[in-house]
Amino acid sequence: MSTESSKSGPKAQLDALLLKLPGVSARTINGLDAYFVSDKMFACISGNGVGLRLPAATATELHFSRDHVSAFQPGGIAATREWIQITRADAADYVKDLELFQTALDFVKAARSR
Repeated sequence: MSTESSKSGPKAQLDALLLKLPGVSARTINGLDAYFVSDKMFACISGNGVGLRLPAATATELHFSRDHVSAFQPGGIAATREWIQITRADAADYVKDLELFQTALDFVKAARSR
């Protein structure tokens, strides 16, 4: 991996992984690269990790069961209990979290509009 691609962070890897899922689009919101389904955000890149919106019980369980999962705090501001952050040392390893990305997508897609 070149130095230039290392500096770009996980965006290229996540674009390749997520934009091939049905109905997923990407755009920038509040300075963060984010991924949407049905015009609702289910994931976004913050720092060296990616935030995912999941059912609160799933998010809580992941906090305690995986060492690469932490609270999602974009810009140092705590998000809701439904958001977690996955941080992988190698962005290519986000492919290992495809099931979680799909769970987040399904959760957000099924959520009622507020």
